[in-house]
Amino acid sequence: MTRNEQLASVEVERKHLEEKLNQLIKHIGNIPIANTDIMPYGWRKAAKGRTVWRIVEEVISQGLESRVKQLGFDSVHTADSEVGVFDFRFCYDGNKESYVNIKSAVLGGRTNKDDISKAVGLIDFYKENPSANLYVATFVISFNDDMTIGLNKCIVFPTAWIPDVYVNPSNNGNLQSSMYKNLSTAVKRTPQEFLLVLEEANQVALEKKKRKSGR
Repeated sequence: MTRNEQLASVEVERKHLEEKLNQLIKHIGNIPIANTDIMPYGWRKAAKGRTVWRIVEEVISQGLESRVKQLGFDSVHTADSEVGVFDFRFCYDGNKESYVNIKSAVLGGRTNKDDISKAVGLIDFYKENPSANLYVATFVISFNDDMTIGLNKCIVFPTAWIPDVYVNPSNNGNLQSSMYKNLSTAVKRTPQEFLLVLEEANQVALEKKKRKSGR
């Protein structure tokens, strides 16, 4: 497969995955979290994505597992580890397995540099899986007055296409990005092209950390 064919196949798979995940959230509907009897003053400071992201992730994962054939997947398997670079792997139409990292973002929230995964973990992943497709699936959520979480839409972005590759030296070496929800900014790369960029960014972060510590 040529480079252009490889990139084209990623775009086809990305669109397919995004379409199926958006079908899934229509099936799931709003996620009940509490009620106005036990939280009469509403969400208050709890109206943040990190407050409920683990519940959202579990709802999505279980929803996928229970609707594999209905959504047109050949298989869906959740990750064994909670600290890896992906939350589930899937395949469809007889293709090789691909991998998905689930994120959540609050509807109308500010654009920030968000953590994607630990850079070292991603480097190891791409070295062990040199042709693997890894996606960030961001579920845009809202905090409803009836104390449910709304699943508004899902945006699927190939990790290798993140344009603003930055490894934060003071935040556990995490790859961060503010553009991973904006497909118009994507820089189309193969996994191995991304690995080179990520390794360079990680090296810059390590050197900054050394200078800061005076070593």
